[in-house]
Amino acid sequence: MKIGILTSGGDVPGLNACIKAIVKGAEQNGWDCVGIKRGWRGLLDYNPDGDPEINSALSRPLHLSELSGVENIGGTILHTSRYNPVQINAEFLPEFLKDNVPASTFKEGTFDCTDHILKILDLMEIDALIPIGGDGSLRFAAQLTKKNFPVISIPKTMDNDVNGTDYCIGFSTCVTRCVNSINKIRSTAASHERIAIIELFGRHSGEPALLSGHIASADRVLIPEVAIDLNHFSDLIISDRVRNSENYAVAVVAEGAKLKDGNIIYQGKKDQYGNEKLGGIGDILYEDLQQNHNVSVLTQPLAYLLRSGEPDALDKLVAGNFGAMAIQQIEKKNYGKMTAIIDGNYQLADNDCVLTPQENLIVSNVYDEKNYKPDIRNILGRAMYL
Repeated sequence: MKIGILTSGGDVPGLNACIKAIVKGAEQNGWDCVGIKRGWRGLLDYNPDGDPEINSALSRPLHLSELSGVENIGGTILHTSRYNPVQINAEFLPEFLKDNVPASTFKEGTFDCTDHILKILDLMEIDALIPIGGDGSLRFAAQLTKKNFPVISIPKTMDNDVNGTDYCIGFSTCVTRCVNSINKIRSTAASHERIAIIELFGRHSGEPALLSGHIASADRVLIPEVAIDLNHFSDLIISDRVRNSENYAVAVVAEGAKLKDGNIIYQGKKDQYGNEKLGGIGDILYEDLQQNHNVSVLTQPLAYLLRSGEPDALDKLVAGNFGAMAIQQIEKKNYGKMTAIIDGNYQLADNDCVLTPQENLIVSNVYDEKNYKPDIRNILGRAMYL
């Protein structure tokens, strides 16, 4: 057996621990492992009629003897990219494919490179593939499953927003980083008697912001699931500052939080899928408080700090177990599955579960919409992560 491994989408702490666990399990079975570089892009750029030396640089053999200590390193040793081969924009299509792939049925104006990917997997003699990715990356894994290629998927995302699992690699470290950063910023906010607006990644999921704000005792937490009334929020956070004997307050806002008028704030940039990048809601809150309420404010987007560096203990544990689970399913030839944690237990979900968007937080159980605060009720029987 030859097992292919790739990491796709945004990096998170724990990816290398997962890779190492996969390689360890494979070697115990006498199987070979090859790491595909740059996620799906590594397969996309492989030219069957091209320079063999260039093609060989798109992957690397993986041996346990060479992976000592990688579980303690953030990021991914295989590198990563954000591509979904069923909908590649023309500008990202390799030159040798421009006249050789059909138009995508998934998104107008893009191209479907599925058949090319299957051809390359065959040329590389990969018997089973383990992609580690978020909901976007694993959508293509589900596509390969539909084409009957042997795939076992592993979910990772700091946003914890992959459907079919209660937990994704990277989420615990993200929350830990958030809480530490919020607590550190308190000293500056207090010293200058300001309102601190802390913007977090999370896309359209409020779970990272809500949980981090809850643990760090932020005064207010703004999430994508509940639209923001600027005037009401300003009144609340200014009152928080007045009530605090140190004359400061802290608000946490998710990057995907939207205003009452329904507008979501974007940076004006687009990714490889043609989607605009979220970000800037913290600046909107900052400007409103400064200009319309004449209060002293600081704003701090935590951004990539949340996905950088060594994984915490929980992410090392889950990443290792997910990697071991993937190998165990290959041993059983139980393909088309995704490793998951459901109701606190390690379980399996079908690969196509990611085709259904994850349900939003059940806001009524965890959030006070009127006061923009975490309010986690009915704790008995609740999953560890909301």
